[in-house]
Amino acid sequence: MVQIEVEPSLAERARELSARHATTDTRELIALAVRSLYAGRIAVVSSFGAESAILLHLVAEVDKSVPVLFVDTDKLFGETLRYRDRLVDRLGLTDVRTLAPDPARIAGADPMGSLWLQNSDLCCQIRKVEPLARGLAGFDAWISGRKRYQSAARATIPLFEADGRRLKINPLAAWGPEQLVSYAAKHDLPEHPLVAQGYPSIGCMPCTDPVQPGEDARSGRWRGLDKTECGIHLAGRIKTEEREGSGI
Repeated sequence: MVQIEVEPSLAERARELSARHATTDTRELIALAVRSLYAGRIAVVSSFGAESAILLHLVAEVDKSVPVLFVDTDKLFGETLRYRDRLVDRLGLTDVRTLAPDPARIAGADPMGSLWLQNSDLCCQIRKVEPLARGLAGFDAWISGRKRYQSAARATIPLFEADGRRLKINPLAAWGPEQLVSYAAKHDLPEHPLVAQGYPSIGCMPCTDPVQPGEDARSGRWRGLDKTECGIHLAGRIKTEEREGSGI
């Protein structure tokens, strides 16, 4: 796998922006990124999962036409696909792009659809990381909905971070469960139907379990494996179009 070094100048810019906007209102931060810092060159990446409505609502209030990238791995819960459609209609999002795995890659590496049982990292790579890499080609920055409270691995994520040659913005990094619930209630945002069934974090159906009281919000993801992320948020995994080639 080709790894891309983080550009020192971009890393420094990320640190500078994080420090400068540490107390900036979340909506103002998104507006700054969308309208000024990366106007026309930024996308939102959304799983349309448990807490996705909050970020998408904030973005829609700034600009409903901002591209929203959604990766359909072909292993998602049906509830997630229906929730996506409901949110798109409710928020009036006008440029939601559904990204899919390369059929040739699936045919060669996962013809039976059971790769997740033998090699979950490779399954995530071909079903999530690669489609998103293609979808992000042409963008200089992207917005993520990650939050520090979700797991120990995410406890120190900054507002801005260098991700290869792109800047990644985490406007909800400091938000906690109470703030998310309050915002959703204030704006009457629909809840993902699986949340009520014990799924505070929702990914692919085979690799997502309900969470028990007291566990991290993401503890139901890849339960029993030494794995906490699909790969799209690991440094160097999202490659630029020039470096992808056909054998990504």
